[in-house]
Amino acid sequence: MATNTDIPQGYKATALGIIPQEWEVKTLGNIAEINPSKGKITSKVVTFLAMSDISEQGGVINENILPIDSIKPGLTPFRKGDVIIAKITPCFENGKGALLDKITEDDGFGSTEFHVIRCQQDNKFVYYHTQSYAFRKRLESQMTGSAGQKRVPADSVAAYKIAVPPLAEQRKIAEVLGVWDEAIEKQARLIEKLALRKRALMQRLLSAKLRLPGFSEPWKKVKLGDVAELYQPQTIQSEDLSQTGYPVYGANGLIGYYNNYNHEYPQVVITCRGSSCGTVNFTPGKCWITGNAMVLNVDNNRDVNKSFFYYLISNSSFVNLISGSGQPQIVRQPLLKFELRIPPLKEQTAIAEVLTAADREIELAKEKLERLRRQKRGLMQQLLTGKKRI
Repeated sequence: MATNTDIPQGYKATALGIIPQEWEVKTLGNIAEINPSKGKITSKVVTFLAMSDISEQGGVINENILPIDSIKPGLTPFRKGDVIIAKITPCFENGKGALLDKITEDDGFGSTEFHVIRCQQDNKFVYYHTQSYAFRKRLESQMTGSAGQKRVPADSVAAYKIAVPPLAEQRKIAEVLGVWDEAIEKQARLIEKLALRKRALMQRLLSAKLRLPGFSEPWKKVKLGDVAELYQPQTIQSEDLSQTGYPVYGANGLIGYYNNYNHEYPQVVITCRGSSCGTVNFTPGKCWITGNAMVLNVDNNRDVNKSFFYYLISNSSFVNLISGSGQPQIVRQPLLKFELRIPPLKEQTAIAEVLTAADREIELAKEKLERLRRQKRGLMQQLLTGKKRI
């Protein structure tokens, strides 16, 4: 417990630690209504939101405007300006939620996956508290239900304690954090645009609809089995996987790590079993590839640029080669006959360089996005606890 000599001037010791003198410790139930009753709705249409309608950045990406008569009983009502948070795993643990300050209709209903918080204080300030690591961590220990479908009880949300500054400071804190939110949202939109641009560039370059300067030779039509060696490696047991070692690639991409590797160089692989059948991955060097993936090995073909080959294969559709209903699969023989059009090696290399540069631009944008998110998390920790004052 803090002694008087440990407490800076203008601060005080509380159940939540040392906070500014004029701040108060309150529960969310003291300053907000949790899952409020419906009340009177006069409009003929309302907004309906499911978990899939909420973005990872906390925005509403899809509004479902429905007649009030079509809303089923038992759904949680909300109003414009309310805060919603996920109440089930894993969405709660990922901090999924939103501030409903920009929805079209004044009234709406959320699926049973949400808790609704109607604030008496500044709604943005409360929203940022629900997005904090401390909020999720404290309530995770109070979740009920089975391991696969745990829920946060409404009583636990109401009993959650926060340090509440005067209303003017709440608004200023929310305003500062809003600047980071705007930057994060802008960066996320940039990444989407870069990904769309790269996809369009791939489709044009890999179909020869767009030719790079200096290249005019015709492309050759070949079968996949003529340019690559196709095989399924040895499968290892799931109990042999660990958290460290060489990466292991199977039906769902990276599935774990192993103490050995069966491929020294990067490889193009296509998932050949399960729901992700037809998915293409580019594995790193020194990895283990299991029998649930088909290796398309071009190491011994000097006329093929491996990076170009990966882009070409990932831009191809293998839907017509998938067989089996209970357990979808792609087998070797149809893949061997799969037709491709390939340019001379120099043009392959030039195309690969353009697409690699596009990938690098996307990666740099993602790194910047993660930096902004880290900065916001650190700022939230400082501002919402009063350690840093506006």
